[in-house]
Amino acid sequence: MEAKGYFAILLALVSVTGAFSATFTLRNNCPYTVWPGSLTGGGSQLSKTGFELATGASTSVDAPAGWSGRFWARTGCSTDPSGKFVCATADCGSGRLECNGAGAIPPATLLEFTLNGDGGKDFYDVSLVDGFNLPASITPQGGGCSSTTCRGNVNSVCPQELSVKNAGGSVIACKSACEALGQPQYCCTGSFNKPETCPPTNYSRIFKNACPQAYSYAYDDRSSTFTCAAGGNYVITFCP
Repeated sequence: MEAKGYFAILLALVSVTGAFSATFTLRNNCPYTVWPGSLTGGGSQLSKTGFELATGASTSVDAPAGWSGRFWARTGCSTDPSGKFVCATADCGSGRLECNGAGAIPPATLLEFTLNGDGGKDFYDVSLVDGFNLPASITPQGGGCSSTTCRGNVNSVCPQELSVKNAGGSVIACKSACEALGQPQYCCTGSFNKPETCPPTNYSRIFKNACPQAYSYAYDDRSSTFTCAAGGNYVITFCP
């Protein structure tokens, strides 16, 4: 059998059997329940797009080959009198436990992945570009690849103008300067739409100082994007 034909059959078998390129294990180390969500950017939607995760609990989600997308954790969730599922932070707006293709409403700490990307590598990062609601980390399993984490509590140092507060006045999330102020120098838009014209700001430095490995604004990729050989698994920990 010609090599080309063999690999065509192999790829078809992989597709039929639904081989997974990664398993994500999500753990909750927070002293409160969280409700993780997922959003697919490329590839098939995951089997779980929203679920409850009690303190100390963990669950696993398999991702298909070539998947890209993000995870996050919603907080302060409940069902309102009309039967709508709502969350105090990072709500996806679906009105249900499952996000079903809806992304997190900022501010939200995001865990982003591209599996089997350029050069046969996985790319991953912790992003605070859409703000912060809780600490989180990504830990590759095996292969000697580097973890990336945001352990700092940005809410404790969040400026008043970026703060999201609960009814009791406590800061429960911190908006990005772009989200809160909407100005091009913070959003890297208009004449600020490239790295040379959109440097870090005093606001983005607050996020970077608290979480040095995380994306603090749109062009903060040099110190914040991590890679690993494709085919590994990952542990996502909330409140590491």
